[in-house]
Amino acid sequence: MGSRRDARESAVQILFQLDFNPGELNPVLESFWAERKVSAKTRKFVEELVRGVLENRSLVDGVVEKCAQNWSLLRMAGVDRNVIRLAVYEMLCRTDIPHAVSIDEAISIAKNMGDVGSGRFVNGVLDRVRRDLEAGTPTEASSKTS
Repeated sequence: MGSRRDARESAVQILFQLDFNPGELNPVLESFWAERKVSAKTRKFVEELVRGVLENRSLVDGVVEKCAQNWSLLRMAGVDRNVIRLAVYEMLCRTDIPHAVSIDEAISIAKNMGDVGSGRFVNGVLDRVRRDLEAGTPTEASSKTS
C-alpha cells in the first residue's frame, strides 16, 4: 500500500470498524497497523483522515443528513456511510484536497468496497454536498464554523 487511494480505503476500513464496534481509537489503530506494512507517510495520512472525521463527526454527519435527501445515516449501508463521511470531511476541512478528487476517490472506493449501487449513491450525495458548498448554501457546516 502506498497510494492515497489505498490510504483512503484503509481510513474507510478503520471508520467502518469504529462505526460498528465503538471504542478507543489508539488500540484500533495499533491492531490495524499490526497486520499491514505501510510507509510512515501513508500511515500519517490515514491517521490524519480518521482523526479528522472523528473530531468533526457531528459537523460531517449534519451535512450528510442535509444532503442525503430521504436517507438517514442509519439507513445507509455502513461502507457507503463511511465513504461519504470521509469525502465530506475532506471537502469541508481539507483545503489541500480539491473537491473533485475527494468525490472521484469516494466513488471509486464505494464501487470497490460497497454494493452494486454504492458508486451511484455516493456520487449523488457528494455531488449535492459539492453544489451546496460551491453555491454557498447554508449548511450545518457553515452554521457551526461561523
